[in-house]
Amino acid sequence: MRVFVAGATGAIGAALIPELLRRGHEVFGSTRNLSKAAVITSMGAQPVGMNGLDQAEVLSAVRKVKPDAIVHQMTALAGAQNLKHFDTEFEQTNELRTRGTDYLIAAARHSGTRHLVVQSFTGWPNARDGDPIKTETDPLDATPPAAMSRTLAAIRKLEQTVLAVTDMHAVVLRYGALYGPGTQMSSGGDIVEMVRRRRLPVVGDGGGVWSFIHVADVATATAQAVEERPSGLYNIVDDEPAAVRVWLPELAVILGAKAPRRVPSWIARFLIGESGVSMMTSIRGSSNEKAKRLLGWAPLNRSWREGFRRELGNLASSSRRTQECHAR
Repeated sequence: MRVFVAGATGAIGAALIPELLRRGHEVFGSTRNLSKAAVITSMGAQPVGMNGLDQAEVLSAVRKVKPDAIVHQMTALAGAQNLKHFDTEFEQTNELRTRGTDYLIAAARHSGTRHLVVQSFTGWPNARDGDPIKTETDPLDATPPAAMSRTLAAIRKLEQTVLAVTDMHAVVLRYGALYGPGTQMSSGGDIVEMVRRRRLPVVGDGGGVWSFIHVADVATATAQAVEERPSGLYNIVDDEPAAVRVWLPELAVILGAKAPRRVPSWIARFLIGESGVSMMTSIRGSSNEKAKRLLGWAPLNRSWREGFRRELGNLASSSRRTQECHAR
């Protein structure tokens, strides 16, 4: 199968392209910055220059490739997000989720593409009431923090647009909080560095429930979805959603760092806004049961506990060496 990965140079693309090639697919990867074409080539895929917000470029790129399948992985995220100004940080990504998705669907139809797999997100978009673990049938948050409202509206539109497609095999994958190479939860990643320096506290009761997923598990789930699995909406997360008060101190232990500080919600609100407080205290996790049942997929990293240790455990010895050097 000829697979076109739109947005191929991010953390997911770096894991997905080798997985698709391993399965015998011919892979093409797009990048807006042609200086990154060598990265795509080095992974074994064929690079294609494309600005996902330029309709003519999208149509031309898809026409050129004539893919059997398109995988939409286009985002515009770099570094830690400013939670207090969440929508501003996600502004271009939201355009890629709305206009960019529309352009890809139109180009796919023009080129006779049969499969469409699109990235979405699960976790904070879930309704923040009721059960702590949500399925794909549960509603999204009807009253999100004001600073997240535009981003949630973009996610909602993306999902509605793709799920309304009936002339292609169309799948929406809601990825959980990513960790692994190239993410903020990796060696040198922003979140990891914040934990190591005790700059990421447990806010309030730390009751916000997070669902994590390793980028390698995202890659296998996405490849499964490409290969004519049932259309629809799937949460791609591990087996163990966890409250912030559980996973954040455990991550500190794994990193060999001091235990995170604790900050009252009212103080944190001044620093990270209502959106940040919501993520730390009230968001809900997600179930992966549907993806296991219908995609035939299961995460290799079944729990963030083992996954964090495999991915980040070696940083603990590095942290101890640094502390010893500072003590001398």
